[in-house]
Amino acid sequence: MISHRLPQTQQAYGTAYEQLLEKVRHKGAYPTAEKADEAVRLVLAGLGRQLTGDERVDLAACLPLEAARVLTGQIPDPRPLTGWAFVKDLAVRSGASQAVTRWDTGSVFSAVAAYAGPELTTRILRRLPGGYALLFGRAELVPAGLSVGNPRLKEDLSPIEAGS
Repeated sequence: MISHRLPQTQQAYGTAYEQLLEKVRHKGAYPTAEKADEAVRLVLAGLGRQLTGDERVDLAACLPLEAARVLTGQIPDPRPLTGWAFVKDLAVRSGASQAVTRWDTGSVFSAVAAYAGPELTTRILRRLPGGYALLFGRAELVPAGLSVGNPRLKEDLSPIEAGS
């Protein structure tokens, strides 16, 4: 019997995961599915360290199996990061610039939001600290009493948005 093996640089993915990669590849203008896969794995692992509760379980149920495994294979951090701190953390872990990491995060979160739908995405954003809405392609609503000049809010904004 002849066995066919994929080269070590390729992995066999399920069709649903390939579709997720294609969405991310298109959204992020990545040249290959492999680059999209790197972004998906980095960002979903990071999200898995931040997201807890029913939102984590419900999101995993919406995602293709390979993506759900990346998300749920992480132990949640007891000190959740703001959106901007999340991007900075991923940049350090990946060795990429913060600008590239911000692009990767937005590309992946855009696809994740499409799988999750608007209701679950809203629940996820309520569960996470401030600063994630923009990463998911949504407007960041500021609670009454906070302004862009407020130091508590400033850490949630990118340096460009915060004026630094």
